[in-house]
Amino acid sequence: MTTISIDTLLTQLKWRYATKKFDPTRKISAATWVSLEQTLVLSPSSYGLQPYRFIVVIDPKLREALKLLAWGKPQVTDASHFVVFARKTTISGEDVTKFINLTTDSRGMPRGSLQGYYDMIIGDLVKGPRSAWVDEWTARQTYIALGNLLTAAALLGIDACPMEGLDPAKYDEVLGLPAKGYSTVCVCALGYRAADDKYATAKKVRYPAEELIEHR
Repeated sequence: MTTISIDTLLTQLKWRYATKKFDPTRKISAATWVSLEQTLVLSPSSYGLQPYRFIVVIDPKLREALKLLAWGKPQVTDASHFVVFARKTTISGEDVTKFINLTTDSRGMPRGSLQGYYDMIIGDLVKGPRSAWVDEWTARQTYIALGNLLTAAALLGIDACPMEGLDPAKYDEVLGLPAKGYSTVCVCALGYRAADDKYATAKKVRYPAEELIEHR
């Protein structure tokens, strides 16, 4: 198995920052973008349920409309690619059945062999106390995917800017998400930093490791 070096990992994580100004003339190659989409598909989620959708907004007019709903942030339209992260608003028994069937079929297992796992998920997310705030749970899973994308982008030398400064309800309306059972959580612009983005050379501000990490 091919692995990257520790130096490469830390160098790229230090290199990345929330890009404020993108170069609108530079585009991510098709092959690179496919790999980034796969990092979203391969992201981990609790129970493996994948309770989210990722909307890659390509239409320039649609991106202009979404820019207005994100406080006019130029990243929405200037970045090469723009992704809306949407969470599932509910988890039903049908959702769990669909996932369980996908699992058994993908692994060549007999239907019904994961009944115990099915019961566990139902007892937690559909009938258990967590069902009362399952939309918050799905949002947390969505942020895991965002983090996975940001790290992958950094390793590939792609700039990114995750953003929450927007009107989620208006995004939902424009994208028609409620009818599909989803709602906007956050967005991410990806591309290449502009040469004159002053934040690119700003010193990264982090608390020291000993203040953030405890060993017990």
